[in-house]
Amino acid sequence: MKVCTDSCLFGAWVADKIEKKIIQPAKILDIGSGTGLLSLMMAQKFAGVIDAIEINENSFSQTMENFMQSPWGKRLKAFHEDTMVWNSSEKYDFIISNPPFFENNLLSPDQDRSQTKHSTTLTLEGLLESIKNLLKSHGNFALLLPLHRVQYVKTLAVVKEFYLQEELLIKQTPRHSYFRGILLFGTEPVSAIHDELIIKGNDGNYSVPFENLLKDYYLNF
Repeated sequence: MKVCTDSCLFGAWVADKIEKKIIQPAKILDIGSGTGLLSLMMAQKFAGVIDAIEINENSFSQTMENFMQSPWGKRLKAFHEDTMVWNSSEKYDFIISNPPFFENNLLSPDQDRSQTKHSTTLTLEGLLESIKNLLKSHGNFALLLPLHRVQYVKTLAVVKEFYLQEELLIKQTPRHSYFRGILLFGTEPVSAIHDELIIKGNDGNYSVPFENLLKDYYLNF
């Protein structure tokens, strides 16, 4: 799977929360690590240990390779497991996940791509159940979702007694509609913050808020 802009934005947004101590985890779990991108981005702003779990064998191998080649490899640990049955002895302060985008949609003939982009092995209900089992009692978690799944997940979260803390809706340009949502949840009721981010202006250049988030990661800024 190629690295996409919205995943980079998600990783940078969460890493920024960690750097500013809005989120203060002791240990982080990345569910569905893919290439390991999110873990690697957080490792640049977070001095603790990050565990990553990935069910797909090829994606797990990619995560492992990228972890080992990074300067933070000693703090990054990958597990080739199914999160639904993973017998972890750990509970985590913070969990991050970019889950499969589509359920019950036409699947790709490429098995790896289908497993990554479609919830053939992990539904959103299953993901929230796993988070419930793996998150500490006062922990937080963040999800990146396509817009059409945002309200559904917020409804599911209430059932699991998770409370929305922040919601960031993302547009490609001012002319476009929202297409992604970043959601930050906790275990205590709060007044949620709602915001938006536009990736590029009408002139085709990256917006200032986008550049501010990604400047430590993108080489062409």
